[in-house]
Amino acid sequence: MSVTVALGVAGCSLPRGAAIQSEVVSESREEEPSFQVVEVTRDDIPALSQWPVTGWTGHYHWFSDGRGPDSSVIQTGDTLQIVVWDNQENSLLAGDGTKLTEMPPMTVSSSGKIFMPYVGDVTVRGLTQDAARDRLQERLEAIASSAQVQLAVIEGRNNSVDVVGGVGAPGRVGLESRNTGILSVIAQSGGIKDELRNPLVRLQRGGKTYDILARDLLADADSNVRVRGGDQITIVEDERSFNVLGAAGSQQLLYFEKETMSVMEALSAMGGLEANRANPKGVLILRDYKAGDLKPGMDGPDMQQVVFTLDLTSADGLFAARQFNIHPGDTILATESPVNAVRTILGLLGNVVGFGNTASNI
Repeated sequence: MSVTVALGVAGCSLPRGAAIQSEVVSESREEEPSFQVVEVTRDDIPALSQWPVTGWTGHYHWFSDGRGPDSSVIQTGDTLQIVVWDNQENSLLAGDGTKLTEMPPMTVSSSGKIFMPYVGDVTVRGLTQDAARDRLQERLEAIASSAQVQLAVIEGRNNSVDVVGGVGAPGRVGLESRNTGILSVIAQSGGIKDELRNPLVRLQRGGKTYDILARDLLADADSNVRVRGGDQITIVEDERSFNVLGAAGSQQLLYFEKETMSVMEALSAMGGLEANRANPKGVLILRDYKAGDLKPGMDGPDMQQVVFTLDLTSADGLFAARQFNIHPGDTILATESPVNAVRTILGLLGNVVGFGNTASNI
């Protein structure tokens, strides 16, 4: 009877939670396979690191700069609030019985000028607040030698930055100096929202976009770049992800925790391999390349679909897993050990002939 049961079980496909490595890569041995299989070892890492990057550009683009002047300069679109104090009698500027004249707010024109009564056009763009006040007072001396000018500047579009989202209080932030760092602007906007997963700071300037992970920005003082008028800042979540399937601690979509992640780091993030199911000799990374990425030989993939294999039972494979990076959109497949099928068969037989304990000890 036991022989009959064994034959019956052997003729069936036993249910499993993951594929066996030989099943996945078997097609690669056919005459015309539809995908390429690449074994990843330490010796292969230098060549594989030169292969085209998939899923994104390969790294975030940021920049660094030096310290700027602490003062701000007047720009087109700024609004000047001017008050003129004059003690002389019959002043052209101050009315009877008053010592001051508060002029209507003046917006700096596209030519960089404002118009003052009795003075005419005065160029103020590019001047600091103190320098602009001195120039206005100098021009007033011809008609009011004792006049004193009081000047305040309200920053306009070209002297402020827009913080679009991902912070506690989005809005426009005026720049009080040319030495204002991006972290200062974010702080004035209420800081990064706590609910954002792995926040990414994005700066748009002059038609270009720069990105840096918030943790990297906070960790490196040189990354706290000076902002410029017209910059746009937004905080978004890092959407790069990879899939995990098979005999792993979790089967789900996982997001990148840092700018680059190695296979070893990805395995840790997914909870490792299941000790009783996984085949550590068969960790597979499935990746899609574009047609333009194909470069037969070790300079690039031979086919658009590639399966990378790693053997984590050897020191070579473990070191390779620490150096080989996953890409956004990759699928990590932890294959199942063939021994599990034997355990299942013996377990079924054990229920019939009474050696289930022996099966569980294999």
